[in-house]
Amino acid sequence: MKKIKLEKPTAEQVDAMTREPTWSAGTSAFDWEYDSMETCYVVKGDIRVTTLEGEVVEIGPGDLVTFPQGLRCRWEIRAPVLKHYRLG
Repeated sequence: MKKIKLEKPTAEQVDAMTREPTWSAGTSAFDWEYDSMETCYVVKGDIRVTTLEGEVVEIGPGDLVTFPQGLRCRWEIRAPVLKHYRLG
């Protein structure tokens, strides 16, 4: 089972992630599959991610999240999202 890693970042991790590109989206729901590992730092938003295996992860501002390569899941964006992300 591929697991989502959710953590509170250190100041150094936040500094590094805020130099990465951003992605934003409004409220929506969609299925997603990760072609490569993605690490993201959430600046704003309210997200629920549910994996095909039934793992549910609640994500919000200040969270550092790592999605493993090959993960298939459903995103539910409940409040507009802004995140910095790094692939690979």
